[in-house]
Amino acid sequence: MNEDFFEPDDFYTGPRVTDALVAAAEQSLGVKLPSSYLELIRLRNGGVPRRRCFATPFATSWAHDHIEITAILGIGGHLGIDSNDGHGSRDLVREWDYPDVGLVICDTPSGGHDTVMLDYSEHGHAAEPRVVYVDEDRVPRELAPTFADFVANLAACSEDR
Repeated sequence: MNEDFFEPDDFYTGPRVTDALVAAAEQSLGVKLPSSYLELIRLRNGGVPRRRCFATPFATSWAHDHIEITAILGIGGHLGIDSNDGHGSRDLVREWDYPDVGLVICDTPSGGHDTVMLDYSEHGHAAEPRVVYVDEDRVPRELAPTFADFVANLAACSEDR
């Protein structure tokens, strides 16, 4: 991952990531965050990726062959996944009735009707979570076995999709 991964927009960007901020987020969330996620947010703590589409082998409420994300969420601050002010992962899981499998890590164009999550349900809170897409039916569907694979397979969105 490199520094030009994100668009210049900083609406979703939280405070500078420190070891203390990571430790506080992991303690608050009760999980170990993937090292590839931490590597990305150390470059920039959340933001709008330049590549926002992810091909899927299944149809979604968004499209027949892909999903789109608006942002990858960071930690700390108002929009961090560990926030307790209505915008954190726990709040989003409750508000949108997402399955309680892990953490909401992306914002989507639907404004909450679908989401992307780190799914810790198969291997526990200390293991590497898979990345899943949760559509309006609230069934988690695997996008990638790891966060690194998810990020590596984000693609530019084309107008013909």
